[in-house]
Amino acid sequence: MTMIPDEVIEQVRDGADLVSIIGESVDLRRTGADYRGPCPFHGGQHRNFAVIPRKGRYYCFVCKASGDVFSWYMNRVGLDYPSAVREVARSLGIPIPESRERAGPDPREPLFQAVSVAHDWFVRQLAETAEADAARQYLVGRALDPEELAPLQLGYAPRATSFLPAMAQLGLAEAVLLEAGLIARREDGTVAPRFRGRLLFPIHDLRGRVVGFGGRLLGQGEPKYLNSPESPIFHKGATLYNLHAARNAIRKEERAILVEGYFDVLRLSLAGIDNVVAPLGTAMTADQSALLKRFTSLVLLLFDSDQAGLRATFRAGDELLRCGLRAQVVTLPPGEDPDTLVQRGGREVLEPLLRDAVDVVERKIQLLDRKGFFSDVPHRREALDRLLPTLRATADPIQRDLYLTLVAERTGVERRTLEAELERAVPAERPPQAAPSVARAAEPRPDPRVRWGRTERQLLRLLLASTTWRDTARQQLTPELFREGVHREMFERLRDLAVEEPPLPPEAAPETLRARWASYRDAGAPVAETAADQFYADAVSALESRPHMERLLELAGRLLRADPEQLPDLMREAGDLRRLLRSRFSRSFQTMYPLLRGHRRARGAPPDPRPSER
Repeated sequence: MTMIPDEVIEQVRDGADLVSIIGESVDLRRTGADYRGPCPFHGGQHRNFAVIPRKGRYYCFVCKASGDVFSWYMNRVGLDYPSAVREVARSLGIPIPESRERAGPDPREPLFQAVSVAHDWFVRQLAETAEADAARQYLVGRALDPEELAPLQLGYAPRATSFLPAMAQLGLAEAVLLEAGLIARREDGTVAPRFRGRLLFPIHDLRGRVVGFGGRLLGQGEPKYLNSPESPIFHKGATLYNLHAARNAIRKEERAILVEGYFDVLRLSLAGIDNVVAPLGTAMTADQSALLKRFTSLVLLLFDSDQAGLRATFRAGDELLRCGLRAQVVTLPPGEDPDTLVQRGGREVLEPLLRDAVDVVERKIQLLDRKGFFSDVPHRREALDRLLPTLRATADPIQRDLYLTLVAERTGVERRTLEAELERAVPAERPPQAAPSVARAAEPRPDPRVRWGRTERQLLRLLLASTTWRDTARQQLTPELFREGVHREMFERLRDLAVEEPPLPPEAAPETLRARWASYRDAGAPVAETAADQFYADAVSALESRPHMERLLELAGRLLRADPEQLPDLMREAGDLRRLLRSRFSRSFQTMYPLLRGHRRARGAPPDPRPSER
């Protein structure tokens, strides 16, 4: 079957007139910005079926049927997805390129189907069950009307294990549920739902398919937010919440608004601000920045106004600049966040703040000036230490030149001096491997597992030294990221500390853990505060990429012993892994892959096979 390129699918979806297409068979009447009519799916007589042009979606408030233009053709006409795309493309006169063959169906299709079925079930739990009343009341407590939220299709995961028999009754195999991240296997071998007692936010890919969930815990416990794990269809660092619905508005407005959380997105969307997206509870990544760059060159950073919000703002700004985007900072009144601000004043109170957004470097200079950093020589030196990482991150040469001029004028440092400083890599920004000397070239490469162990140690040192990073890790990381048992237990205990509680070795802990804890705490942070952002991102990336790296190492060994008929499949999998690592963990891949290859050769393996990556 011929694969249809994603860019063509986007062109077809964007060009489709959903109101006209649905209006051919449904009596639609305009109601405000939307269109209403009787639902064609459950045969309703009342106008409970809505077509929402600005989002390119339809939704029934009774039977909960929903989707985009392709879903319409699939559910009403019985077409499969590629045929639906072709039918809409034919009506628009858009040619479908006949290229790039795939042998057989998409092997990920069972996962997409499982997540879709689970999503439908979660939505009905929130809308219909008595247990979900706590979730509905939670939404009401945040001034969010569950009926108004219905088109966004939030869900609820019950506390009990009713999810398992429900999915079995619907014909979903346990192995598929495990691979899709919907259930998890316990240490005793039994399985349990991954999400329990949580309000669920569906996470979509660009095609509008649900690929995962973000779950907000209702009641006591940790973690407060829990995302689906990485899977063949869900990559947290390469996905943005609400981008599937926001991209048309982003193109139209020629800018994206980046907020921190799910509720910020919901509040702004309900207020009619459609060009809003959010990362999935993590620091902004290179892949997420590249996604935004497909739709705009300008991103407005709308984060909380507290210190943690400012740190997140400038971390995200550096990542966006690194991708060649422009970044501006929206300044909120003290103590405000986007959710509460728009809740009280609507879009009318936010729009002036959006208009007054300031370039990210100019905003940094404003804040440094208010704190007196330009008053004397020592403070100016410190101000430059805070500004230079952002200048180094700026990929666009014109933008970088403008920043250099601005910083030179404000600090009184000559431009040529700043340029020389930018070219001088600081230790924390140098690639971890040094250039090999003649003497070192003959040494065997270290086992990459040693490097991962050191990364675990250094990351824990940072968490012990910094309340800020400890709080960030508490929200973003899981104990499974740490392979060494004592490291995993240390992280679990650190995660359970109160925010302001000093990180003292726990009295009841084993002596081995207490000794390791004290040693790491006394060693202090592994990098300076100004380099901590990049260090944290690199360390997490290295540990998250570890399973994929290990699988690549395993494949290398299997290739040595494989029968000829096995070689194509093994080499294809190796190629897929290499592409995944390059796209999602590029810095870690550049650092660790030479170690993997060297380690393999040291064990007697031949040079790295180069599977076809066409």
